[in-house]
Amino acid sequence: MRRALLLLLPLLLLAACTAAPDGSDGGPDDGDGGDTAPTAPPGPSRPHWQPKPGLTWQWQLKGRLDPTVDAQVYDVDAVDQDAAAVADLHRRGRKVICYVSTGAWEDWRPDAKQFPKDVLGKGNGWSGERWLDIRRTGVLEPLLARRLDLCKQKGFDGVEPDNMDGYVNDTGFPLRAADQIAYNELVARLAHDRGLAVGLKNDLDQIPRLLPHFDFAVDEQCAQYGECDKLTPFVKAGKAVFHAEYELTPDRFCAQSRKLGLSSMQKKYDLMAWRRAC
Repeated sequence: MRRALLLLLPLLLLAACTAAPDGSDGGPDDGDGGDTAPTAPPGPSRPHWQPKPGLTWQWQLKGRLDPTVDAQVYDVDAVDQDAAAVADLHRRGRKVICYVSTGAWEDWRPDAKQFPKDVLGKGNGWSGERWLDIRRTGVLEPLLARRLDLCKQKGFDGVEPDNMDGYVNDTGFPLRAADQIAYNELVARLAHDRGLAVGLKNDLDQIPRLLPHFDFAVDEQCAQYGECDKLTPFVKAGKAVFHAEYELTPDRFCAQSRKLGLSSMQKKYDLMAWRRAC
């Protein structure tokens, strides 16, 4: 989620290809995730929105939705916003992205009790949230599918799957880079199967491997951490990068964002309606 509170592991261990839970080996082991060798190209998917660089966006996950913000794309919560709110944004000419946490459990969600305790790991720094054991795809895939079905039923155009970089965090599970690749590709396939565009959230080091599977990127604080250049493969591929900073003011990142082709703005950590766009 918000990367300011996520702790990076100092070193990722290279592991042998042993079987993961549910009988999956997690895919090819790529060590630290920096391997640029491409994965197999994604298979055919249903037609879906393909956001281009330069689109303006609003990201509001809390508070009463303000549909009047001058932005071409809205990113809002899957559960908190109903089909009528999505339809209203469409009438106003907006595309709408569905926020869903796919890599962490949230204790307030309607389906929280459906997650077995043994797939819940350590907290991710936010109250009521715990990392998921993303190797357990046999358990998690049907739960994710139902969440994405909800996005589709409400009329969303795309999905922002959050907490997509557990392998570089202290999750409580021995996650490998290959586990993350396999899981993120699964999320992308489930979205595309439903005709939804899908964004890669924060997982910068795996962009070379995952770029063919994702239609846009969502990033937090790349300017603060000096990492925005890692997102340029999306822009070069004609795919939008929706970027937010919290602790930097626009005068400190907008010039670089414009140069790189990012869709950038400043937000507050509460992710309510307030924004300062580039």
